[in-house]
Amino acid sequence: MKPVTALPLPLARVQVANHRLAIDFLTIEDETAVRLASERDDPVRFVVEAIEIGARVLDREQTGANAEFVRAEFEKTARELDREFVERARKVADRLDARIDDVFGPEHGHVTQALAKHFGDESSAAVQHRVRAVLGEVAGQMRDDLRRQFSADNDSNPLAVFQRVHLAQAHQIAGQQSAQMQAMNEKLEQMNLEIARLRAEKEKLTEVAAAQDKGTAKGRTYEESVAEALLTIAAARGDDCDAVGDVRGEGGRKGDVVVAIDACAGPSRGKIVFEAKSAKLSKNEALAELDAAMETRAADYAVLVVSSEGKLPARTHPLREFNGDKLFVTFDPDDGSTLALEVAYGLARARVLMARAADGGLDLAALHAEVERAQGAMEDVRRIKSQLTNATTGIEEARRIVDAMAANVRGHLATIEGLLADADNLPDA
Repeated sequence: MKPVTALPLPLARVQVANHRLAIDFLTIEDETAVRLASERDDPVRFVVEAIEIGARVLDREQTGANAEFVRAEFEKTARELDREFVERARKVADRLDARIDDVFGPEHGHVTQALAKHFGDESSAAVQHRVRAVLGEVAGQMRDDLRRQFSADNDSNPLAVFQRVHLAQAHQIAGQQSAQMQAMNEKLEQMNLEIARLRAEKEKLTEVAAAQDKGTAKGRTYEESVAEALLTIAAARGDDCDAVGDVRGEGGRKGDVVVAIDACAGPSRGKIVFEAKSAKLSKNEALAELDAAMETRAADYAVLVVSSEGKLPARTHPLREFNGDKLFVTFDPDDGSTLALEVAYGLARARVLMARAADGGLDLAALHAEVERAQGAMEDVRRIKSQLTNATTGIEEARRIVDAMAANVRGHLATIEGLLADADNLPDA
């Protein structure tokens, strides 16, 4: 098909009427439009379609252009509004801050001044001061009312009956306690007299013991007591007993009493030396003293005599032999018993005679058995004596407890006197 060549028209006219577009004498020189129209079989249809399609495209383009314009204008307006809003918000905030400072400022704010006026401690018109004054006035009135009510001696006072009953009971109890205290005072006086008597007796005994310990000749009183007891024991057995503490022997004055066995009826069958000590010695010192005494007095056996078990050498016991020729024993002259000294005397005498059995034909086995029995029996006596000593200590402790109880009773008496004084100060029913 031959391409259609558009001829230039002398005049182009476009009319829109009745929803139609009429174009007269229109010439189009666009290369693309000319090329596409030449390729179509119906150029008129092509022109109509091109105009329709172009119109739609132009409509869309125009709409997009309008939208872009509107959006740009909106963004511009929004930015202006935002700036204007920020400025107004800043002004409003400044005014609000100023207003808040005027109302709630810490120094000059209206609310702060009002709070200081009504609740500040410096303000005399503060609420708490007014409340405190009102409460003080009410409390004073209540105290006055209660004082008048509870001091009244009529039915308006709920404590009147209780006060009368309490005072009556207090007087009754005071009378009973007074009688009891009087009886207790009499008992305490008797106990105090007894305690005073016992203390005086104890002090007297202590003074006597101290005077004995401070004698001109050290240990002389105790030595004489031992010698006197041994003299009695020896006389009952036919032995000779001599106090030789002041008599010098071979090499010295060791040994206080020497007993010659059976010397009253004939030649001596052996000697026993007794060493009386008022001071405590060690075991080695005591054994050395006894060895020196046997050597000085030419004795066969030696006995150390002390006043109590506390003065025995450490870790030793009474009536225990050492080396077969030495013995420790206790003898207290104030105790009134010479049993321990008699046992020691008998053991020493038996040992000497057993050593010289050829002189008299002694039954050594029977003698040894009796010696063992005597030692066992004396151990029982010593144990019982220790128990009696403990009982005496318990009695002394009881006396101290009685003194403490007496002081406690006096404290109770003082408390009772205070209660009675308080009861006397109460108003009469």
